Amino acid sequence: MKLKEFRELDREGLFQKEKELKKELYELNIKRQQGQVEKPARFKLLKRDIARILTLRRQLEVKDAAQSQS
Repeated sequence: MKLKEFRELDREGLFQKEKELKKELYELNIKRQQGQVEKPARFKLLKRDIARILTLRRQLEVKDAAQSQS
């Protein structure tokens, strides 16, 4: 997914998407151990998308904290 698509999601949507991506990464790791991975590049993409989501969640937390202090 693109960063723009992640930004369109609300907090709950980000949380759900993160959960889905982590589950997919877990399943890919199981397939890797069994030697059945068809697209090894998918690992990198999943990790990158998870990092994007975590970054956006942190930005929202910082933004909320700054607004509550003002």
